[in-house]
Amino acid sequence: MADSGAAEDDRPAWAALETLVERFDAGIFDVGRRRARIHVESGDEPIGDVLIEYGQARLIPADGKRPDAVLSADAEVWASAGRVGGLSAFRAGDIRIRRDLHLGVGFLAATAPTGALSGLRIHHVRTAIGRTSVAEAGRGDPVILIHGLGATKASFLPTVGALARTHRAIAIDLPGFGDSVKPIGAAYDAAFFAGAVTALLDALEIERAHLVGNSMGGRVAIETGLLHPDRVDRLALLAPSLAWLRSRPWAPLLRIVPTELGLIQPAPRAVVERIVRRVIPAGQDQWTGAGIDEFLRAYLTPRGRAAFYAAARNIYLEAPHGPNGFWTRLGDLQAPSLFVWGRRDTLVPIGFARHVREVLPGAEHLELDCGHVPQLERPREAHAEVVRFLSAAQ
Repeated sequence: MADSGAAEDDRPAWAALETLVERFDAGIFDVGRRRARIHVESGDEPIGDVLIEYGQARLIPADGKRPDAVLSADAEVWASAGRVGGLSAFRAGDIRIRRDLHLGVGFLAATAPTGALSGLRIHHVRTAIGRTSVAEAGRGDPVILIHGLGATKASFLPTVGALARTHRAIAIDLPGFGDSVKPIGAAYDAAFFAGAVTALLDALEIERAHLVGNSMGGRVAIETGLLHPDRVDRLALLAPSLAWLRSRPWAPLLRIVPTELGLIQPAPRAVVERIVRRVIPAGQDQWTGAGIDEFLRAYLTPRGRAAFYAAARNIYLEAPHGPNGFWTRLGDLQAPSLFVWGRRDTLVPIGFARHVREVLPGAEHLELDCGHVPQLERPREAHAEVVRFLSAAQ
């Protein structure tokens, strides 16, 4: 074993980390870049750094260089991870990941023992729109999980675990977000994203799938059902973004502002972080910091900002009525649908449920005591209902 340079009390943690690195399987985790560095801590003390280069992982003493991701846990947690893997400890909140959740979770998935039941695979799929990053696990009827504005597939990692017992769960980074392609000049509206979903289905040779979407992802799921009804089985819509019914005073200005302004940085990180904290669910320490990190990781790149601004503008500008209005078209939705509402949701107020009931009288509804991200704020109740609803198709 290499000299870790660690204190005597830290050597078991170093040995466990060494075991994890020896098990690293690049076939489970496509890093998506040539090199990546993960800093691993026991408490606040460094254990070492994991360098992943060209699909190979190696462990070195921490040298103070800036890492791409930081993993921290107590020494006994790392010792257990060396024996049984770290994904279950991460799901329980005992391993914390900051900066790059995609990288941290991918490392834990790729270092699980042979035959472990985690089954999580993180990889890129080449589609007609471009490289699309997904996290998937399980077998059975396929389910595509679609994140909200500014989020990534990471917001559905707990859902992947909950669905993998009965379904093939596939969480997607939409184009423009996370680790997927970010084309300049793309529409980044509901129709564009619906095309990205069907392009993923084509690339994975999936004829039909259930769709689960949160916030903007719910709107994308609805649009996919409207434009491509032959590709969609059932829709589970968690606090879905719906066309505003109130006045939109900024609409005339936003229509003429080019979203390519996102190619420059208009706001400092501290200001943006304060705004994001209003969206990320409070009280979820494991996900609050990680969710902010995931958003900023894309937003602080020019292409990521341009995509975010375009998608946000399209949400605000969508026409509620008229020949192509959202509420006019919603009645044409054929797929059986479950709407999950948060009673404390300030972004998509529960009052929208009344309007949905008027247009889609056959849809199911569930109200939870939460805000805008039910799968993270009330995971047990939300996942149980989603599994029940999707399984009813069998």
